[in-house]
Amino acid sequence: MLVAVYAIFALAATSRAGVQISTKFHEAPLAYILSAFAAVVYIVATIALARRGDGWWRVALTACSIELLGVLTIGTLSIVDAAAFRHPTVWSVYGEGYLFIPLVLPVIGLYWLRKTAPTRVTA
Repeated sequence: MLVAVYAIFALAATSRAGVQISTKFHEAPLAYILSAFAAVVYIVATIALARRGDGWWRVALTACSIELLGVLTIGTLSIVDAAAFRHPTVWSVYGEGYLFIPLVLPVIGLYWLRKTAPTRVTA
């Protein structure tokens, strides 16, 4: 289920960024680059969460951590300096345009990763 939600967000963010960049990039390049960055993070997280192994677990952990940092940073900046974010990104106002799912999703992802963390054998 978690991988499916990430896949939906990967598709949504990629589509949004693609349309924004191809049709009105000149209006708000920062916002649209941030949307494209969010899309890449969602794609990487989707792939990593769907795979098995310690390496993929670490990639998923990194992607979910970057996602949480991104949504908190961009969410806060879009409130504090709304003039800089006249055009919304996926992470603006903590994902308000997506029912705040971008704020909750990395927390759930990190929780799931904690529960499925690879066991370490010490000698």
